[in-house]
Amino acid sequence: MKRETEDLSCFRRRGPLGGEKLEKVSEKVGGAEGTKLDDDFKEMERKVDVTSRAVMEIMTKTIEYLQPNPASRAKLSMINTMSKIRGQEKGPGYPQAEALLAEAMLKFGRELGDDCNFGPALGEVGEAMRELSEVKDSLDIEVKQNFIDPLQNLHDKDLREIQHHLKKLEGRRLDFDYKKKRQGKIPDEELRQALEKFDESKEIAESSMFNLLEMDIEQVSQLSALVQAQLEYHKQAVQILQQVTVRLEERIRQASSQPRREYQPKPRMSLEFPTGDSTQPNGGLSHTGTPKPSGKELRLQVLLHRPWHIHRHFCRNCRNNPIWLHRKYAVIYFLWGGLSGRNSVKEFLLSSFIDLFLSFLFILLYKTLYIPFSPSVISTHEHILF
Repeated sequence: MKRETEDLSCFRRRGPLGGEKLEKVSEKVGGAEGTKLDDDFKEMERKVDVTSRAVMEIMTKTIEYLQPNPASRAKLSMINTMSKIRGQEKGPGYPQAEALLAEAMLKFGRELGDDCNFGPALGEVGEAMRELSEVKDSLDIEVKQNFIDPLQNLHDKDLREIQHHLKKLEGRRLDFDYKKKRQGKIPDEELRQALEKFDESKEIAESSMFNLLEMDIEQVSQLSALVQAQLEYHKQAVQILQQVTVRLEERIRQASSQPRREYQPKPRMSLEFPTGDSTQPNGGLSHTGTPKPSGKELRLQVLLHRPWHIHRHFCRNCRNNPIWLHRKYAVIYFLWGGLSGRNSVKEFLLSSFIDLFLSFLFILLYKTLYIPFSPSVISTHEHILF
């Protein structure tokens, strides 16, 4: 009993704070009942608590709605904070998704140019997206000024003040309950002062909550400002999109009315060998439309442009089978060489009749007389044979 008296005297020496703590522990641990507040007060306290949580949650979600990218929000917040610390003006605004899309469309529209349909269309849609981003920036500013800032002011000022009054009321209630339990052991004047302070705090907190809940029409006005800002944004967005839609449809009609161009393949490259001393630029490659010769034709062309090759074979085979030379080289040479420069067989026969006659006569005499010829003799009669 003596120890309990010493503990209580210790709390009394520490002042009301000690009694508040003791009463709080008694209510939570020991189940002691404190002074109850009326139901109207509790209902107002509940509504104020819900309002406080609603304001915080709605502000956060509204910012996320206007600025959905968390990385961009964090970067923008850091830039603005650093600007305030340095005393600079406000940093750049939030990078709208419409602005980023517009930048990409305008960039590639310029690269494609006006020679096609896709490039100018990209430019028109990119301009529309840029206008949408500007309208979105206006929406952000409007919502911040007329919705977020008033809610932030409500939270930082009115709701915080009510929380302060409620916390003070709770402390004075605990002090009054503690002193009421010690009635008879403490002066009555001290108990009466505790009751007066409790009633005073209760009245202040109650009036503050009543005024807040009674003037909730201000929050309705702020919600109306949010809806009006969104409505104005969507009106302007619809107008911009309608205009660009009309331009795109007109472009589609113009493109549909124009005749469709057919693909015209360019001539393929052909390989041509130079004749005589003439030279072919680009290493013998030509882009003309002449068909590529076959492998047999190429071999014949090479053979015809090397007459000494024929002389060598003629000298080597003249004793054994001179007719073989006539069949494999002479006739092919005259026929192919004559036809390659003539437009018809008739022209060829008219132009080479004498050459053919002399050639056959020369070969017939050679077979009859069987006179061996040296390369010098063949070279002498080259103008007859070849």
